[in-house]
Amino acid sequence: MKFIIDPKIFEKYPGTVVGVVLAKNVDNSGHDDQIATMLREEEKIIKENFEPETLSQDQKINCWRKAYSSFGVKPKDAKSSVENLYKMVTRGIELRKINKLVDIYNYICLKHMMPVGGEDIDKMVGDMQLTIAGANEKPVELLGDHAPEPPAEGEVLYKDDDSAICRRWNWREADRTKLTEKTKNAILVIEEIAPLVRSDVESAVEELKKLVEKFCSGNVSTYIMDEDNRELGIK
Repeated sequence: MKFIIDPKIFEKYPGTVVGVVLAKNVDNSGHDDQIATMLREEEKIIKENFEPETLSQDQKINCWRKAYSSFGVKPKDAKSSVENLYKMVTRGIELRKINKLVDIYNYICLKHMMPVGGEDIDKMVGDMQLTIAGANEKPVELLGDHAPEPPAEGEVLYKDDDSAICRRWNWREADRTKLTEKTKNAILVIEEIAPLVRSDVESAVEELKKLVEKFCSGNVSTYIMDEDNRELGIK
């Protein structure tokens, strides 16, 4: 099984970097109050330094707005995962507990202001790709939806050999491959596009690795994928 980034991604979005954390044989059961405390601390910092009305002007948010616009998505219709979390926090909404892996990657997203997501490796079919949607993508049910819908042609998405597992780059993940307390093997990704700095994703990946090791144990490794490193064996 591989994770492959389509060359078309780099043609359309030069400088794209994806940090990867592979977490195998982890214990994702239960919750940890320390993770919740870390989230509350980051939420406090964000509320002190950002306003919902001007959030879109920040470079780390605006670059994703431009990327979404490039495949025809208006900000009012869909926001990147990082903008969505920041909007919630600046409006006083406390992030709820989901499970340790998701809570950890939400913390990294808030602290580093980068999109972070994850999938259950054991629920995927064949290879995982970061690619551009074709004209006849299979309908997929996203988290929170009640019926499957097909990705739009031209949008950036993650998919496996069955269907999309995350639409509009990092907008919303599929229910099929979501992380749960029963997850034992996971792939977590942190995304960076121009004009952001590569070293930022490298430091975020290392911090994510340490937190997964601390709270979930298991065998955890990191990788940086770019135009010269487009394939990664994940199983």
